[in-house]
Amino acid sequence: MSAPIVKLFTQPNFAWTDIRREEEAHPRHYLAHLLVLALIPAVCLFVGTTYVGWSLAAGETVKLSAASAVQLCVLLYLTIVIGVALMGGFIRWMSRSFDTRPTPNQCIGFAAYTVTPFFIAGIAGLYPSRWLAILVLGAASVYSTFLLFVGLPTFMHERREQGLLYSASVWGVGLLVLVTILVSMILLWFNVLTPEYLRTHAG
Repeated sequence: MSAPIVKLFTQPNFAWTDIRREEEAHPRHYLAHLLVLALIPAVCLFVGTTYVGWSLAAGETVKLSAASAVQLCVLLYLTIVIGVALMGGFIRWMSRSFDTRPTPNQCIGFAAYTVTPFFIAGIAGLYPSRWLAILVLGAASVYSTFLLFVGLPTFMHERREQGLLYSASVWGVGLLVLVTILVSMILLWFNVLTPEYLRTHAG
């Protein structure tokens, strides 16, 4: 991991200062962060759904065919990248109600770093499990929310009171974007791409 990513989990206040400084020096440095880390959930999910599988009944293991898993993972990757870009667009749009005037690049970069816990949580895809997914994604949601409220005033150079209101607005819109884009992805995968399941029985 790069230093800013480690600091997001150990010293989030300092991390946001470093990220903003880096953004001012290299405006598109976040692109590598987004495009590389978004591969974590996609690759881990491919491995988990094709090599490990999951159980729906005793003695039965369900996996995805390689072709279906590739479709799912490519779709997930594109969904993540597009979702972060959309979120950045909404952050930029909502900034008109506050004192700050961030660039679109800064807004997308901020969104990319805020959802870093979800990228890391993607490692759980190596072992497909409903309860593990709920636990890990729940923890990622809590920490991403923390990063949002701690980081936005610092990154956007916004007064604390205004920053908290701005953060709350971003959180609400972000939740709506997340639900909408994930539901759309799942419906497309199930109804258009029609996944192929492989079932094996123990013994």
